[in-house]
This record gives sequence, C-alpha cells and structure tokens, in this order.
Amino acid sequence: MTFVSYSQNAEDVLLWRALGHIDAGFYIDVGASDPVEHSVTKAFYERGWRGISIEPLPSFQQEFERQRPRDINLAIAAGAEDGELTLYDTPEVRGWASPDQAVAEMHRAEGHRIAELTVPVRTLASVCEEYVRGEIHFLKIDVEGFEGDVLRGMDFARWRPWLLVIEATLPNSRETNHASWEHLVAGQGYRFVWFDGLNRWYVAEEHPELMGHFGIAPNVFDDYISHHLDKAWRNGEALAATLHEVDARARAQMEAAEQRLALLDRELRAANEAAAHEARHADQQRLHFEEEMRRAGKELDRVEAVRAHFENETLRANEEIGQLQEKLAQVHESARHLSDWARGLDQRLQATLASTSWKVTAPLRKAGAIVHSLRRPDLARRLATRLSSNERVRRTVIPVLRSHPALGEKVSAAIAAIKLDAAPPDGVIVPEELKGLPLSARAVLADLRRARGEAQAGS
Repeated sequence: MTFVSYSQNAEDVLLWRALGHIDAGFYIDVGASDPVEHSVTKAFYERGWRGISIEPLPSFQQEFERQRPRDINLAIAAGAEDGELTLYDTPEVRGWASPDQAVAEMHRAEGHRIAELTVPVRTLASVCEEYVRGEIHFLKIDVEGFEGDVLRGMDFARWRPWLLVIEATLPNSRETNHASWEHLVAGQGYRFVWFDGLNRWYVAEEHPELMGHFGIAPNVFDDYISHHLDKAWRNGEALAATLHEVDARARAQMEAAEQRLALLDRELRAANEAAAHEARHADQQRLHFEEEMRRAGKELDRVEAVRAHFENETLRANEEIGQLQEKLAQVHESARHLSDWARGLDQRLQATLASTSWKVTAPLRKAGAIVHSLRRPDLARRLATRLSSNERVRRTVIPVLRSHPALGEKVSAAIAAIKLDAAPPDGVIVPEELKGLPLSARAVLADLRRARGEAQAGS
C-alpha cells in the first residue's frame, strides 16, 4: 500500500521505514503546528499510533482536539523549566511561531507581522512523568530556534525515545544551528545517523538495529507520495467521478430535454392546431356576430318603423279621440236639447190633459178611437195574431184542424193572408227613423201625434 506523506521534508517516510514494523506505537511531537499540514505524526495516527502533541497556539490546539481525539493535545510550550514565556507568532506563515525574540525580529525585518502572546511552559520531563506509560518510539522537535531549551528540560536518562528528529537550521534558512545543542543529545547515549537538509536524526544506542535504515534519502523504493499529490489525485478521481456523474446527469438531462422537447413540439403542434381551430371558430363567430348585427340592425330599423308608425297611430288616435270628444260634446249638447224638448213636450201634454177642452171632448175621442180602430186595416191581422197565440184556442182548434186537413189548409192560408195584409200598402212611405220600431210602437207614436194635433186644434 502506497504511503502518504504529510510531513514537510519526508520525515514521516524515513520514520516509517525504520519503525513501520511497530504496531500501535507512541510519539511525542513538540511544535506540532497543524494536525495535517506538514505533520510528522499524521500518517502514524492514521495507522493506529497515538502520542502527545504539543502546540502553544490556541487555534491549532483546537484543531488537534477535533482531529486527534486519541492524542494528548497540550496547548503549551516545552522549555528548560516550568513557567511561561512570550511567544512571537507570524499569523501569515504557518509554523513560524517562536519564543526567540531574535527570530521574531528577523521575520519582522522581512516585512512579516508579529503577534505576541504569553503561553504556559512545561518541561518534557514533567510531561512524560504525567502522560507516558511505555516506550516512546520517536521524539520530534521543531520550535524555530528554541530546540536547546526543549532538550534541557528532558530527562533522557529516564525517558528514552528510540529516534530523535530535531530541526537543525535557522528559521527559513539552510544555515545549521545544531552546534549549540547537539552535546545535549550526544552525551545522553544517542548517535547521529542522518541529516536531511532540515533535521538531524539520532538513534538511541540501545537500538542499533534502526541505524541501517538511514544513509539513503526517501526515494521511489519507499513507495510513497505526498499528501498534496494524493489529495490532487483524489480530487482528480473525485473530479473525474463528478465529471462522469455530471456527464451521466447531463446525458440523462439531455435525453429528458429531448423527450421534453419532443413533447413540447407535440404540444406546440396541438396548440397550433387548437389555435387554428379556435381562429376558425372565432372567424365563424365573427361572421355570425356580423350577421346577427345586420339582423339586429334590420330589426332595429323595423322597430324604429313600428315606433314611428305607432307614433303616427298615436297621433291619429289622439286626433280621433279629440274628434270623438267633440262629437261626444255635440251628443251631450243634442241630448240636452232633446231633454229640454221632452220636458217641454211633457209640460204641454200635461197642460193639454188638464185642460177643460180635453176633458169635454173625451167621449168624442173614445168614440172616434173605436171607429178608427174598426176602420184600421190591420184589425183582422191583430185578431188573427191574438187568436193564434192564445194557448187555449190552439189546444182546441189544432186537433180539429188535424182531423180535417182540407179545413186546416184553408185556415192556415187565411191567417197568412191576413198577416200579409198588415204590411204597409204600396206607395206608403215609412219614415227612416220609424222603420226600426215595432208596429205597436209606431201606433202609439201616431196616437200621440194625432192627440197633439187635436189638442192644438181645440186650443
């Protein structure tokens, strides 16, 4: 399995070359900085190791707590004695925090911003006393020029890391500075075995079997890649998978879009057909509406003509009403004159009837009336009519006439002849106003006229 290196200078590759056979080993990382970036212990933690991570910057310590729950993560600085110190941090550059003021001034001279903070200090011996219960397989120290103070606070007689990896150059430089502290290691039973250009490597004398793993820099035979390359490959694979997924989705979306487009095309054609049908229907409706409008116009004209005719008829009716009112007035006037004439006539008649001459001549008038009656040509007709209309006479005479048909025919002929004689003689003119009156009414009117004439003559 390819080893993924997270360290800055392939330190973890050399360490794995020498200690890869250890199962669940233990480490101490002084100046751990970041749990991933430039980490010497990340690859070991992934393989089941655990240890102590010492990093005084609070932000990094929080990340260690989150990503390294098996580790003992201490937000302190390691020094020659317990206490506290001022740490000079360069926030823009990861891993340059140092307790050495000269190093801070060098960074400030290069234009970097320096942040000062006070942190607690403990010796490595006290840390080991509290937390270490077995072998320490390697100790790594990277404190930006403060390595000597860290080594002075370690009890190598009691605590014997198998390997020491100590940064041996001035910060951000190829110039070595190990001369100031190497005696603190060599005098404690450790042998120098390798300088990788940044760190000096030491093996405890009691583990000479590890010395054979050094002398050759990490190379292709160590079967490793940097985590940046691994990340890039993983990102590339993820990107390829994403691209494949995107391509698949794009193809699916393309197919769906084509299907949708075909559906939309069908819907569009259907909509066009429906629109054309609606247009035809609307045109028919328009023509029908225009026809209805023409019919309505004609009907309106007819109604207008009827209205005009009605107005004319109304005018004529009003005129006729006026004329009828005038005639009615005339009739009322005539009726008034007739009423006046009738009252006058009645008064004269009453006067006549009350006169002495009328009373004296009464016997003469009765005798004259009898003679006149006997002389009237319709006497026989009246007698015949009265006898034929009498029910008792009819019941007596009809059976006799039915038993003697010849006699019955002669009687019927005689009665018809008498009735025909009642008609006015030829040459006698009946006034138009008397034609509608019955003969009896005409007789009464004639008697009145005659009596009037006699009254006038007597007076």
